[in-house]
Amino acid sequence: MPTSKVLTSATNFIKPSTLSQLHHKQLPGLTSLFTKFPRFKSTQGFTNPAKMSTEPSAAEKSAAFEKVLKRNPHGDFKAVEASRPAFDPSPKFTYSQTPQPDWAYGSGANSLAASASASAETKKKDEQQQQHIIVDPYTEGRPPAFNYKLLISAIVPRPIALVSTRSADGTTENLAPFSYFQVVSHDPPLFTLGFASPLTPASRAKDSLRILHETGECVINLMSTHFLEAANSCSTNAPLGVSEWVISGLTPVYDTQTVKAPRAKEAVFAVECKLVHVKEFESRSKPGETGSTLVVVEGTKFWIKEGAVNEELNQMDLDVYKPVTRLGGITYGLVREGLEIPRPDFEKDIGGMEGYEKLKKAREERKKEKE
Repeated sequence: MPTSKVLTSATNFIKPSTLSQLHHKQLPGLTSLFTKFPRFKSTQGFTNPAKMSTEPSAAEKSAAFEKVLKRNPHGDFKAVEASRPAFDPSPKFTYSQTPQPDWAYGSGANSLAASASASAETKKKDEQQQQHIIVDPYTEGRPPAFNYKLLISAIVPRPIALVSTRSADGTTENLAPFSYFQVVSHDPPLFTLGFASPLTPASRAKDSLRILHETGECVINLMSTHFLEAANSCSTNAPLGVSEWVISGLTPVYDTQTVKAPRAKEAVFAVECKLVHVKEFESRSKPGETGSTLVVVEGTKFWIKEGAVNEELNQMDLDVYKPVTRLGGITYGLVREGLEIPRPDFEKDIGGMEGYEKLKKAREERKKEKE
């Protein structure tokens, strides 16, 4: 298991009057990530970046990482883009049938796995494709960037959080996109953010991480097609003090109710968040150094564009929302088509234990036939 250390942790029911007593103190009895929900801020471990000039900055490390990663596979991307069809904004979200509407319980993979009418050559190719290779992420000489490149192309699609943070003194505002992002609970609403950087020392921390830990709050703006280019521009490796709001041209709105960080006016859906938990994980390629930092935040207010949600305020309209997802490399995905499959009821749809035993028996018979 990766070595880790907890930066902040406390119970959800800490009284506000005790927060100052906890500040900078070691908290005993740390328990599971999702049984502790602290709401306090800490700047423990931070030093003056000016005193650490010998350390490469987060921006410099990001630039070096990109050189190894070679994220952009094209020499002249604009020339390649110009050869492609123009973006079509007209398609609305549509539904199709499932790949095999007559699929039955116990049948395994659907008909797409192997077509009955496929040629011998195609079947042979399919069999070859079903063979698996093993990749050891810690193979000697394998750069960590290779694992990153593989994982972001395999774990797809991923939602994108455009995270807004504001320093405690209000002088620094940051806006950065994260696809190491996910909702992990609804009660309370919990979200995870993954940072490919340490929290300490401060000179090596990502700006969003440093400010989020300092203030204990942020705003997560979900990405839509109408500001895709602007949101992507926020991924630049800008140095500390440079505002991505200026680079992107997006509009900060200072009407948030539980945090000081602004939300993006262009976002159809945004969440005000309070810091819950921070944990650093030791690098496997560079033992002794921090390779990544996991952050858990709790949603305290939801902002939804009028007309993008139903009357019950519990279902988004995808034709208005038009969410964008992250794929591998420099590729984004558009959400334009879906299919529906009801969640099965064990008694009604599977036949309870009697039906289960029938499926189990049929499975054993098929296994014997293959032997």
